[in-house]
Amino acid sequence: MMKRCATVTMVCVLAIFLALGTALAAKEQRGKFAEDSRHDMAKKIVFKPSDKTFRWKMVMPWTKGLLFYDIAQHFADSVRLASAGRLDIKVFSADELVPAMQTFDAVAQGTAEVGHDWPGYWKGKNEAFVAFASVPFGLDAEGYNIWLYEKGGLEMMQELYGRFGLHALPCGQVGQEMGLFSNKRATKMEDFKGLRVRTPGWYMDIMNMLGASVSPLPGGEVYLALERGVIDAAEFSSPAINYPMGFDEVTKYSIQPGVHQPGCQCAVFFNKKAWDQLPEDLKWIVQIAAMETQLWSYNWVNALNAKAIQEFKKRIEFVRMDTDALIQFRKTTKQYLDSLKEKYPDVKKVLDSQEAFLEEYAVWRDARSGVAPWPYDIYISGRVTE
Repeated sequence: MMKRCATVTMVCVLAIFLALGTALAAKEQRGKFAEDSRHDMAKKIVFKPSDKTFRWKMVMPWTKGLLFYDIAQHFADSVRLASAGRLDIKVFSADELVPAMQTFDAVAQGTAEVGHDWPGYWKGKNEAFVAFASVPFGLDAEGYNIWLYEKGGLEMMQELYGRFGLHALPCGQVGQEMGLFSNKRATKMEDFKGLRVRTPGWYMDIMNMLGASVSPLPGGEVYLALERGVIDAAEFSSPAINYPMGFDEVTKYSIQPGVHQPGCQCAVFFNKKAWDQLPEDLKWIVQIAAMETQLWSYNWVNALNAKAIQEFKKRIEFVRMDTDALIQFRKTTKQYLDSLKEKYPDVKKVLDSQEAFLEEYAVWRDARSGVAPWPYDIYISGRVTE
């Protein structure tokens, strides 16, 4: 009996060791989850610092009063600082060198070497440009950053701009925009029927589908249109960018959230011939400066947004769309975007990529939910998500 017990014990011990060995072997086979693909390139630098100097011009659709201008200037300053002045980009606001909406063509033709933009402005050249700027109910700031840098979005952006003799980089992400400044309270779907709204791009078509009457007025005309009752409501940009426009002086409500732009993405683009002539070390400085501007702009503008909202609340009432209204907006948006994908192959390619990322990322977004960084009193009241 003792002999049999000893044999059984030995068998059990061997089984445990075999199981542990198999588990350890499996663990060893996993290795690291990923590698930084740039690391090997950084170890094998095959170029030397250039002593050439370059003086470039940058044009844009922004006037000096808009924070987008400061974002473009920040990029130029970062390049100047990192290159010790070897690449000096002089910034020209809208109409100083070329009209605002001629920025794209001016760089493509070589009138200026650099441009800054919101890519949606160029939808007349290719509808897919809008997807690199903002998509209603689409990518937020986090989503754009991951999709652009890790999921092939940057390569798609560069391929599209490249068709026009340009080289592009993400360069300015300001996050979610405000909803509508309005003189009519609108929270339910029926409230938007007949509402006279200012908004451009894809959201204009979506609002029209929902029964609103929409006009894409230029930003400079919005204040007077609201004041004179030509329109009932308008959206323009982020709180800090909206505040100097004074829309709260001529409206009663702010209708949230800004479903039209969960993330507002900008780009910097270069004349391809000028870019190709740039030494390799300066190209790396430009690329890193653009990524630094992408990070800085989000932090800077959103810190200012919190202050701007406090100022807005002194004059206007913030109201939120009902859940049913948001769901109807979402359904209509999908219907509209699907129609674009049927009509424009380039739009289909980009939106399919973005939507595939949203599906993939939803698992992590759901798993991490419930720890929204609200102040203590808000959280313990039961509001645990955004």
